[in-house]
Formats: sequence, C-alpha cells, structure tokens
Amino acid sequence: MRKTAVSNKKNKVYDCPVEAALDVLGGKWRLPIVARLARGTQRYSELKRSLPSISERMLIKQLRRMEEDGIVRRQQYPEVPPRVEYSLSEIGESLIPVLDHLGNWSLKYLPERLSFLQKKQKGT
Repeated sequence: MRKTAVSNKKNKVYDCPVEAALDVLGGKWRLPIVARLARGTQRYSELKRSLPSISERMLIKQLRRMEEDGIVRRQQYPEVPPRVEYSLSEIGESLIPVLDHLGNWSLKYLPERLSFLQKKQKGT
C-alpha cells in the first residue's frame, strides 16, 4: 500500500514526504531567506539588503507564503513609520540543522561550484 499525505491547503496528494517539504521550501528564495533569518530577527530592509538580486515584489511574496506555511513570524509595530520584523517560527528554527547538513554536503560535493562563487565575488 502506497503512503500518501494530503495538503490541507491545496488538496494535493504527495507520494513522498520530500515532495511535500519541497512544496513548502522549494524555489530559489525560500531557503536563502530561512538562512538569513537563522542569524536572528531582521527587518524587511535588512533582508532585502542581504539578498540583493531578489526583487521587492518577490521578497514580499515569499515572506507572505512562508508566514502562511508557518515558517516565518511577522511582527508589526504600531509606529510611524511602521516597523516590521521577521523571524523564524519554531517550525522555521527546526530547519536550521537541515540547512547545516545541506551546507556541509555542498562543501564536500560541490567545491568547484563554491570556488567559482568565491572567485566571482572577489572579482566584483
């Protein structure tokens, strides 16, 4: 018998738990956002500055989706001008060891790509 899980938001059937995880964390920007927030609470402008190639529209879209999925916590303060801070929820914090393992895997198996990125950053 095949094990499946059904998303309560999309009524999507998953045949594999990794597929369900990628539905929440997949895409170009979600894991880099989690990695930035793993360092601590950040304001929107700090996140935008640390991810210079993401558009404002995409960052807002990703943060909203991650908030809906329970990965990110958004705190808005009633000030003028408004101040909004983002942090990882408890579920989001549980991803930190996963990111550490992924980073270690990358260092071991993708060193040529990392050295390319380091050269590119030095040359820019």
